[in-house]
Amino acid sequence: MSSRNQNGAKGSIPSLKTGPFERSVALTRLGVGAGAKIMAHSIANIFRGEIRRDDANREFYRRQAQVLADELGKLKGSVMKAGQMLSLYGQYFLPEEAVTVLSSLQDDTPPVDWKVVRPVLERALGRRRLQELEVDETPLAAASLGQVHRARRRTDGLELCVKIQYPGVADAIESDIRTLSRLLIMTRLTPRGLDITPVFNEVREMLHREVDYESERHFTETFAARLGDDPRFVVPRVIGEYCSDQVLTTSYEHGLNVRDARVRALDQSRRDRLGSAFLELFLTEFFDWGMVQSDPHFGNYRIRLGDDAEGDRFVLLDFGATRVFGRGFIDSYAEIVRGALARDRNRLKQGAVAIGLMQPGFPRAVVDAFAEMCELIVEPFAPAADERVPEALRTADGRYRWGASDLPMRASRMAAINALSVHFRVPPREIVFLHRRLAGVFIMLAALHCEVDGRDTLLQALGRAEERSPRQADD
Repeated sequence: MSSRNQNGAKGSIPSLKTGPFERSVALTRLGVGAGAKIMAHSIANIFRGEIRRDDANREFYRRQAQVLADELGKLKGSVMKAGQMLSLYGQYFLPEEAVTVLSSLQDDTPPVDWKVVRPVLERALGRRRLQELEVDETPLAAASLGQVHRARRRTDGLELCVKIQYPGVADAIESDIRTLSRLLIMTRLTPRGLDITPVFNEVREMLHREVDYESERHFTETFAARLGDDPRFVVPRVIGEYCSDQVLTTSYEHGLNVRDARVRALDQSRRDRLGSAFLELFLTEFFDWGMVQSDPHFGNYRIRLGDDAEGDRFVLLDFGATRVFGRGFIDSYAEIVRGALARDRNRLKQGAVAIGLMQPGFPRAVVDAFAEMCELIVEPFAPAADERVPEALRTADGRYRWGASDLPMRASRMAAINALSVHFRVPPREIVFLHRRLAGVFIMLAALHCEVDGRDTLLQALGRAEERSPRQADD
């Protein structure tokens, strides 16, 4: 297990449980302990009043999720990544306390000792090739499936980032998924009667995709080619001679964390320019390319400051979570957005039915509730004169104050209410991952305290999508 250093940060993990059997035993032991706690909690609830019972339930869910998160963090690999995905899907069916705790797996990950990952690098590149590099044994970043080390090529001093996959993670995926699905039921974090098989099928597919470093290399090179002429963005260059199925090496690209004091100190116009570029990038990825980097973690983005606003650039990192969307899905989703912007609920419903979010026979009240949520989500893109947008969230000239908005909280509350409906269903996987990135866009613009009116940018993207639509061609 990991320890904490003198600064309170998590220390490195000295070894990994890489075998399916030992990983299964560790999780099963956790499940048995959870069963005993559930029994004790249920007995104690008999003697509690309603209010105390509700408080006790919330604390119980929080503790169960914390134990689960701690164990997943120690095991690393696919089981931990699955825990991250559960925090994403979980907003639709897990207790709020469990989602909050599991979300901590996104950015509180201890690294693995160099002695564990060095053999992977040596086998992948060969000793002679590895000797060409001077590798920093302290990782730049650690995640659930691998970690990144900074390196320098001895011959020319080229600065590199070497992403190394943890040993055994690819082989453990199937066993991890089976064990974790059972564990989630044993800890009673999922509602009774809810079939979570589709969720785990999606998690399984996602995990296989994220350990496919050849695919990640392809998407990195594709993004680099498509953004090569756009001075607002930097994509690392893949260094092919130091890549394999378990190692991905790219050029090291410097930049500042989004929350760095030097970024916060930028004047409003420079922050707005950065935010506008970030918003436009997302809309281009989805509506034009049908190819979206769906992991919005701040660790995947850096800001490189120039001498002025024209020189400021986003550095884009880690394309392992890139998802490809079919044109039919894009067209149907575009109809939902158009319907929400125009307050046209029939159009909105048609898009939702086509995408699988609802059935044609749903009651009007269910359709209206869904439409109200969609109309709320597009609040930043409403016309400047729209009186439904809180006055405090508009500048004098009609720009949206992203940093002052509580829109994510309002939308989450409305989504939670809608989830209580008997007509509720876990959204299609495309929606879950698209909205993951969409939420990341909002958080990015909020972190930059942008004052940006993105309506025209969105309308232009919708117009381009309509031009590409096969339906338009058929008409």
